[in-house]
Amino acid sequence: MAKRVLVVDDEQDMRVFMTTLLETSGYKPIAAEDGKQGLEMVRSKKPALIILDVMMPKESGIFMYRELKKDPELKDIPIIMVSALSKKTFFHSQKVLDEYEGGQIEEPAAYIEKPPEPEELLQVIKRILP
Repeated sequence: MAKRVLVVDDEQDMRVFMTTLLETSGYKPIAAEDGKQGLEMVRSKKPALIILDVMMPKESGIFMYRELKKDPELKDIPIIMVSALSKKTFFHSQKVLDEYEGGQIEEPAAYIEKPPEPEELLQVIKRILP
């Protein structure tokens, strides 16, 4: 059975690109356009993997990521962060938030800078979802 993968990105072009790539590669993609919608879909659809954009209006990917990692039922779902932000900037922001909130959130399963190369994205997905 095809594994369900949730794509959360505010850019329609990026959602279409990733869901098409997933579908043609044998996965069952579902999509959300912001972190609020993404959290609702994670709770109702229980995806095997989440591909999450960092910067989005309404609920950011950073907020959604931290919410998922704090939820005992959802924290084990692997997350691939995809962003125009550099990896270094993202990890620095996480460290600052950890210090501010007084706890440490685990790192994402992978971090890919935008625009993602189809082969790179698929390799990472196959490594996470054997």
